[in-house]
Amino acid sequence: MRPSVLVVVPALLLMSTAASYAQSASHTISVDSSDRLSTNVVGLEVYDGQKNDVGKIQDIVWGGGKTVKGYILSVGGFLGMGTHYVAVDPSVVEVHYDATNKKWAAATTATKEELKAAPEFKYEGQWDASKS
Repeated sequence: MRPSVLVVVPALLLMSTAASYAQSASHTISVDSSDRLSTNVVGLEVYDGQKNDVGKIQDIVWGGGKTVKGYILSVGGFLGMGTHYVAVDPSVVEVHYDATNKKWAAATTATKEELKAAPEFKYEGQWDASKS
């Protein structure tokens, strides 16, 4: 009986290791070429249809369903003074990769005046809390 125990124990260890690997592998995702990284989006200058700079993507709003709910755009201001933040629907801003110039770009159908007139988003309360 002893030889069969020596065979069963290593087999159980291998099965346990394989199951553990399969479980940890299920926590990963595939990143496709059509996906975006927040580091490529936050900080992008946003231009209107006439190539006028209307603002900058300051932040990304994630909904409770873990999808992009919107963008926070900074509009106007100079050296941080008078900057107006506005939360916009993601359909208002088109973010795309320009393969020819090898850079990310953002465009909107909204004008700078429309964005300045929109309700202001304020970084306060939980939106201004420490990250750690």
